[in-house]
Amino acid sequence: MPELPDVETFRRYLDANGLDQTIEDVAVYDERVVKRATPAELADYLRGHCLVRTYRRGKHLFAALEEAGWLELHFGMTGYLAYYRDPGDAPDYSHVRFAYANGYHLAFVDRRKLGYVAPVRDLQACVAELDLGIDALDPDLDGPAFRELAEGRRGQVKCWLMDQATMAGIGNVYSDEILFHAGIHPRTPLPNLDGADLDRLHGCMRNVLKTAIDAQVQPQAMPADFLVLLREVDGAACPRCGTPLAKVKACGRTAQYCPSCQPSPD
Repeated sequence: MPELPDVETFRRYLDANGLDQTIEDVAVYDERVVKRATPAELADYLRGHCLVRTYRRGKHLFAALEEAGWLELHFGMTGYLAYYRDPGDAPDYSHVRFAYANGYHLAFVDRRKLGYVAPVRDLQACVAELDLGIDALDPDLDGPAFRELAEGRRGQVKCWLMDQATMAGIGNVYSDEILFHAGIHPRTPLPNLDGADLDRLHGCMRNVLKTAIDAQVQPQAMPADFLVLLREVDGAACPRCGTPLAKVKACGRTAQYCPSCQPSPD
């Protein structure tokens, strides 16, 4: 599933390609990917308007219209955006297409159709309805604020990192990456972490997310000590110590970790 670095990459792609251009028409090829409106209502909402700026909160991307209102883009498991001129270049699984007056198109592509596009009249109300916590890269989420989020919380640290209502943007892949770099086992109870542990976890979180964004979430462009390079490799070894990587169930998900660098809390 696209996580914060993926959606930030989509946000920058939309900034570079899809803003300040009049939307001449909207075509919906599968109404299941439109929420809070019918396809005709979505087209009426956008037709004749421009998207002028973007805002990301965790895994959710919003684009503002020039006068009032927003468009929400949620990418589900397999969604992304594609900007092109020739209609023949439309990717497969393009379920919504925005046709610009300049002859270009922007497609919302989603093979598994678990994402959606939706009109948003009130951004803050929408964020509240989605129950999204502070963005994991929000400048206000400094070390003290991060420790405050953890205060009084129970459960496993991986679950806490993935709780979108507490801190939005981190999913299964990047929670594993963050915990690996922090040297913390994914099933460690959150109360077991002291202030120094939380400070290290916070620093690793910011570094991992920013590094993935800088690499445009391309695994081959990430540092050699990133686990994301090894997620699909059978029998992979830790890029730091050579210990065979292991997997364990945490929060109902399969977590990858190094038994040596991330010792079990048991």
